[in-house]
Amino acid sequence: MDDYRKDLVRSTFSKNPDAYVTSETHANGIDLELITEWLDPSPEDIGLDIATGGGHVVKHLAPRIKTLFATDLTKQMLNNTAVHLNDLTNVYYVVADAEELPFLEGTFDIVTCRIAPHHFPNPETFIKEASRVLKTGGAFIMIDNVAPENPNGDTFMNTFEAKRDPSHVRALPINEWKQYVHASRLQLLKSNSRKKTLTFRDWVTRTLDDKNQLKEVENYMLGADPQLKQDFKIMEEEGNLLSFAIDEWMVLCKKI
Repeated sequence: MDDYRKDLVRSTFSKNPDAYVTSETHANGIDLELITEWLDPSPEDIGLDIATGGGHVVKHLAPRIKTLFATDLTKQMLNNTAVHLNDLTNVYYVVADAEELPFLEGTFDIVTCRIAPHHFPNPETFIKEASRVLKTGGAFIMIDNVAPENPNGDTFMNTFEAKRDPSHVRALPINEWKQYVHASRLQLLKSNSRKKTLTFRDWVTRTLDDKNQLKEVENYMLGADPQLKQDFKIMEEEGNLLSFAIDEWMVLCKKI
């Protein structure tokens, strides 16, 4: 099942890698500025960005450190990102599985992963791997969409995400992430939650181009009960879904 899900990731992200370079959700956000602010990196640091995607973390972080390894499961995505960031001469691109990183223990001063872990079949293994390749005292930043703690919101969010993106596995609630962090020699130093609004068309067309599938996602979300619509700030006009909001969690940890 894990291999099947990872093949779906490769297939999904190979189709339109440019969409993740230009995506409003991925290319913008206060979290990108906070990464360097929270890390306060040294020019001698060696970093790793897991599941690089469109390379937005790389673009912000690489100029501030000595060397950065950008990894992704999808070779086509990584090739495309390397072309867009060809002016960065201290970045090495490596095809790698977030749950089985091809690096020795204690290699990196910094490890980052942004808006990707909801695609990982085994999030606990990913956290253990991130911790394993970090030096003692090294910093780990993770940013991802998170599900509500209540079961109805969790189910609703993960259902519409899976309908829109077959490679989606699960957005976890924050409490689950905290359990994995604490079990992996990582000390939570700082965290931040924010509500981010997504334009429905931009969001849904990054992974779907079939009109029937698009409509199925839209109808599912518009058919939610009033409380869920309020929680996810679903905005509609004349039967069309305009936008909605989900929660994003950013966490800074230290390897102990």
